[in-house]
Amino acid sequence: MCISKPYFFAVLACLWAALSQPVWSQEYEHEPIRYSKSDPHNRVSQLIERLESGQARLQYDGKMGYLRSLLNELSVPVSSQTLVFSKTSLQRHRIAPQSPRGLYFSDDVYVGFCQQGDVLELSAVDPNLGTVFYTLDQNPAGPPRIVRQADNCLICHSSSQTKDVPGHLVRSVMTDTAGFPILSAGTYRIEHTSPLEKRWGGWYVTGTHGPQKHLGNLTIEGNQVPREIDNQAGMNLKELGDRIPSDRYLSAHSDIVALMVLEHQTEAQNLIARSNFLTRQALHYQQALNRELHEPEDHVWESTKSRIKSAGEPLVEYLLFCDEAELTHRIQGTSGFANEFAQIGPRDRHGRSLRDFDLETRMFKYRCSYLIYSPSFRELPATARDYVMRRLWEVLSGQDQSPKFAHLPAQERQAILEILRDTLPDLPDCWRAEPGT
Repeated sequence: MCISKPYFFAVLACLWAALSQPVWSQEYEHEPIRYSKSDPHNRVSQLIERLESGQARLQYDGKMGYLRSLLNELSVPVSSQTLVFSKTSLQRHRIAPQSPRGLYFSDDVYVGFCQQGDVLELSAVDPNLGTVFYTLDQNPAGPPRIVRQADNCLICHSSSQTKDVPGHLVRSVMTDTAGFPILSAGTYRIEHTSPLEKRWGGWYVTGTHGPQKHLGNLTIEGNQVPREIDNQAGMNLKELGDRIPSDRYLSAHSDIVALMVLEHQTEAQNLIARSNFLTRQALHYQQALNRELHEPEDHVWESTKSRIKSAGEPLVEYLLFCDEAELTHRIQGTSGFANEFAQIGPRDRHGRSLRDFDLETRMFKYRCSYLIYSPSFRELPATARDYVMRRLWEVLSGQDQSPKFAHLPAQERQAILEILRDTLPDLPDCWRAEPGT
């Protein structure tokens, strides 16, 4: 039997994801999470309700279907556009270096678009369910319907690569000239600790970065990656006009700053969801244990505290940008994304924001993630949020001087404290004390 190359890679990718997934990772389908059976409450589910009630409408155009209208309804900026040409997602048969997949995102919504695609792919960060996946048929006949998806998406989007929760995954993979992954060269899961030279394989990248190297804008002839890769032609590109028909997309850019923010926030969201799930599961187990052993309902087991700590501590470290990859030259995007992103705020009484970029030696000027304002963080179980906020206070106040937080000088810690005091509601009482008191 002859097996087509696209089908082979599709099966191989799914098999790889399945084998990397622990047998217990479907625990979130049981109490207290009940992922597939629980009603979602997120930006996309709210849009579905507005569409069904007639409060919102999506307009179709013959060039990109519902894309522009959908982004407007979800408040997703066009400047966030990034373009990926590796055949590593749902509509891989539509993706190639000449027709990359467009990805658009905000703090809590992602939209994927393929040329001549059958559907728009949507995902939303849900405070209770991690990430929830949807599709919207690119069919002008009949009213537009956004449909929740589960099984197919979770093959790749719920494994050890996403912290064993339904989440997002950004990968860097070498591809041939048709966009097929060269799996023998390996793949990299990318987030803000990843060195730039490992990033953006299979992605287009527009922006300047000096002599810093990366794998973006690169395809390989044949199926063997040479030992020495010459990607000079892919460095510091300001436009993609000679590589793709950019008029078939909403933007001519695949902005380097947008890519960096995308990589940071997807991993942070996975860690927030992991803390949520593990804490709720620990408390659910504790409740059952207390009932079986006739302990008081409010009895707290040391094993519960340990599980909450094991979920919370990696989140604390990531929110504070521990082990972030160092930049050696200035990064500058091309789409205006950086300015648009920074303007969202909020800002403290001195005009400072966690969204202020550095882009000289690191991504952000104040190294505490803006996702601390997100509904997913705000709606963490109280015990999980209390743990994370207490640990953040210990680090930022200077009580914790352990080496893993040594990248944060005292002046920056104080600035982050002041920003959060002015902009984050419902801070624990300890946050009102001055450091050292």
